[in-house]
Formats: sequence, C-alpha cells, structure tokens
Amino acid sequence: MSQDDPRFGDTVHALRTMWSWQEFVDEARAPDSIEGGDGRHCSDDWAGASWDEALQLARDGWTTVLPEMDAEVAELRERVEDEVLTTALVPAWDVTGSEVDIGAYLSGEPECMVDAVPQRLSARGRVVTFLVPAGYTNTTPHSAIHNRGVALAALCSSITASGHSVEIWSAFGPYVSPTDRFASAARVISAAEPLDMGRLMFVMAHPAMLRRLWLAVWDSAAEPIAGRMRDNDYGYPPHDCYPEDLPEGITNPYVLPYLSPDDPQWETTDTALAWCREMFTSLGLLRA
Repeated sequence: MSQDDPRFGDTVHALRTMWSWQEFVDEARAPDSIEGGDGRHCSDDWAGASWDEALQLARDGWTTVLPEMDAEVAELRERVEDEVLTTALVPAWDVTGSEVDIGAYLSGEPECMVDAVPQRLSARGRVVTFLVPAGYTNTTPHSAIHNRGVALAALCSSITASGHSVEIWSAFGPYVSPTDRFASAARVISAAEPLDMGRLMFVMAHPAMLRRLWLAVWDSAAEPIAGRMRDNDYGYPPHDCYPEDLPEGITNPYVLPYLSPDDPQWETTDTALAWCREMFTSLGLLRA
C-alpha cells in the first residue's frame, strides 16, 4: 500500500494553484458542486466556528496572544543579500484574458483583457518559504491544533522581526484510497505583503481553516472529484505534503510535518513551542 510509503507520485488529481489568500477564500465561498458538503454543513463544535464565523475570521483574522520568546535567527540557508527574488501575481493586459478592464474597454483600447501572471520580483532580505500541511485526522482536538499553530506563528514572527520575510503556503493532500492522493495548495501569506498576524494565526492555529475553508474548497471542485472527496470523509492520513505540491518557481521550501493527534508535543503551548523551536534549529533557521 502506498500509505506505508507515501510519496507525491500517488497524486491522481490536483486543484489549480491558489496564488493568494483572497483567491483561496473565493474558492471556499464558491457554490458547492455537491450536496451536504462538510465545509458549510459540518458541526460548529467540530469545526470550531460556524460557516459565517469562519468567513469573518478569514476576513478579519484571529487575534490571540503569541507567547513571548527570545529567538536568535540563524543565517538562513544563504547569506542575506540586499535583494532576493520572490514570486508575485501582476496584471498583464492583452486582447484576450480572464477579466475585462472596463476603463480600457470603454476607451476603445483593444488590449482591454487582464490576466494575473506570476512574475519574479525583488524583495529586501531573505524570503523563507514554509509549506504547512493543513490536513489532520478528524479526531484531532482543538487544543493540539491551537498549540501547534501558536508555536509556529511565534517562530515565524521571530524571523520577520529580524528583517526577513516569510511566505506561507497551506496544502491539503489526503488519500482517498490506499493508493490515490488528492492535492491542493494555496499561498496564504505572501512575502510581497506585510505579515498579517491575525491571518497567520487563523491559518496556523484555528480548526476552521481546515474544517470549514479547505473542505469548502473541495466541495466546489468538479462534481466527480468533490463527490469522491466527500464520500471518503475528505481523505485519510498520511497527510504529508511535498515540494512538488507547489508550483514551479517556488524553490527550497521548508516542508513541515503534518499534525498527528498521537504526537505528545502538542499537549501545551510550552511543549509545542519547545518542539517547534528544536525543529527550526535543526533546519538552520534558529541558533541553538
């Protein structure tokens, strides 16, 4: 069985990349292609928020206190240069495209259609890219999700405080059979924008990120795909993610392990912070 040796090659279907937080939220809010999808219709207690509350958290962020920490950031893989490259979506005008530029159209400009095109742009400091698996089993308690997310957010904030930037990708890659994996990835924090701590906390530490928004993204996929995901309870572990889940041009991401309810390190915020700090140190992001 592939689940004994999970790998990216088990992926049989992948959603298109969502390059921004707004694009991810828009996909979650899109009409369901199936009936009874869990994104909108699961238990509020299990999801940690109602559907409307989850959308409000996605818009406004989740405000909770980060633990105090004194973390000295190590050299980040390479020496910090004055400028590094990051990938961002920029508008491009042509005679064809996905959206109409109304002003250009009314003025008679033939290149009045707009597409968002990925381009490499320069940014100050080192850009540290994290790929965070969004998936975990349905028995995972809210406390484990919260403790792990708070610790990861605190360590990410220590990196930005040192003058670097973080880029956060969230990915959901469950198995829908012993051999078939579905995959999806969204950039939820871009290095080209100021770090939104409220959004980071919601993405990292709130159960509604997975149990409302990610499930809703799949509920709006093509009906055969959405139906298979729902009929298989939105997939089974392992929920590992891989660099190949990200689009071309995203190089050397730090891929974090997925959250397992059997992991003892998530029992308290202190144990979670200690484990995450040890992991970041082993990755070369923090000094011991």
